[in-house]
Amino acid sequence: MSRLQQRFADLKAEGRSALVTFVTAGDPGYDASLAILKGLPAAGADVIELGMPFTDPMADGVAIQLATLRALEAGQTLAKTLQMVREFRVDNQATPIVLMGYYNPIHRFGVEQFVAEAKQAGVDGLIIVDLPPEHDAELATPAQTAGIDFIRLTTPTTDDARLPRVLERSSGFVYYVSVAGVTGAGSATTEHVSEALARLRRHTNLPISVGFGIRTPEQAAAIARLAEGVVVGSALVDKIAHAKDADQAVNDVLSLCSALAEGVRSARN
Repeated sequence: MSRLQQRFADLKAEGRSALVTFVTAGDPGYDASLAILKGLPAAGADVIELGMPFTDPMADGVAIQLATLRALEAGQTLAKTLQMVREFRVDNQATPIVLMGYYNPIHRFGVEQFVAEAKQAGVDGLIIVDLPPEHDAELATPAQTAGIDFIRLTTPTTDDARLPRVLERSSGFVYYVSVAGVTGAGSATTEHVSEALARLRRHTNLPISVGFGIRTPEQAAAIARLAEGVVVGSALVDKIAHAKDADQAVNDVLSLCSALAEGVRSARN
């Protein structure tokens, strides 16, 4: 089993949902970002999405756009992001890491080299938001051949005619974007999410993680009662934006992660 399969299987056996946390690699700087990354599992993160900074993050709202700018200004590159994963893996072989971002930096890096280095570094999955299934041959197929899961995004506007095509080659888990908009946008109602999950489960047996607009332990708990995973990103990234220095950024992100984890873990009790 892959790390992602193992983690979701273990959590299913425990009877709870996964807390999936997103942070941008290199935000607010390499050392602080690595400290956050290394601290997230102990703070309760079950799966970590690590954003690959890009100059034109068109699917992201203001919080993650600003995080990307901070990371790029601090000198973050795709090579440094892969190095962060290598350093994380020195002490943690269990927590799945998913790289999330856009195709342009990978294309520039070179797909073959990227897939080889990502696998060697210990990357478990990829979420590439601007690469539809019609372009599987460019990255999804090479990644999956190497043993890296390719995780698809589905949205409220992905209709029943399109869903099978989107999910056909998905692996790891399915990411359900619960609102039609950018990251950090308003949150969906639990009724809407429940209906959407029922529809998705008619098309896939993969675990489903729900994201976009989840900011509080209470919201996380509500989604954790419905889905196999709860994704939180902008709320964590905002802690970095509002911190007075790197140490506070690390502490505030990990403190919020702990509170979110408590919400997720107590949701089904």
